[in-house]
Amino acid sequence: MPESSQFATSPTLLGRLRAAPADEAAWQTFVGRYGPKVYAWCRGWGLQETDAQDTTQDVLVRLARAMRSFTYDPAAGSFRGWLRTVTRRAWADHLAARRRAAVGTGDSETAARLAALPDAEDLDRTLEEEHRREVFEHAAELVRRRVAAHTWEAFRLTALDGLSAADAAARLGMQVGTVFVAKHKVKEMLAEQIRRLDDG
Repeated sequence: MPESSQFATSPTLLGRLRAAPADEAAWQTFVGRYGPKVYAWCRGWGLQETDAQDTTQDVLVRLARAMRSFTYDPAAGSFRGWLRTVTRRAWADHLAARRRAAVGTGDSETAARLAALPDAEDLDRTLEEEHRREVFEHAAELVRRRVAAHTWEAFRLTALDGLSAADAAARLGMQVGTVFVAKHKVKEMLAEQIRRLDDG
């Protein structure tokens, strides 16, 4: 099943931006696809709406410069991972500027709020957890559509809800062995789908 354009990285789009950085249509597509994700990351990391918008614009400016020499190589790592790194740097630069301004103006409330935000190491962990959760949820939805409803329910009840195979079998009217087979099948499909999403 093809991946949704919301989640997949388009080598063709990235190639167009590298070949023609002034391609307005390509930039509109790029901003429509990745701008909301950059903004959501910034909001999730504690920036207010205006600051998140400013940082998103900063990231897009950085990308406009970087795309002139950027070559997408899926084997070297995911584009979304690289984009998160660029966004994190812009986020950190924004916070550093705010901290300097707060110290310069004596604004203790702003300084206290900024000090409460996570440091880079904590942020890296948060980013990784968020990425894993996002990829798992998307992979789970793709796999759920490809298997029978009772197969998915057997997996969900045992692997996600923590029921025993016997309890799940009783609830679903299935044999215990069938529940085990369903759980194993879905786990393998999920692992493969997650690999594909991470590669893309």
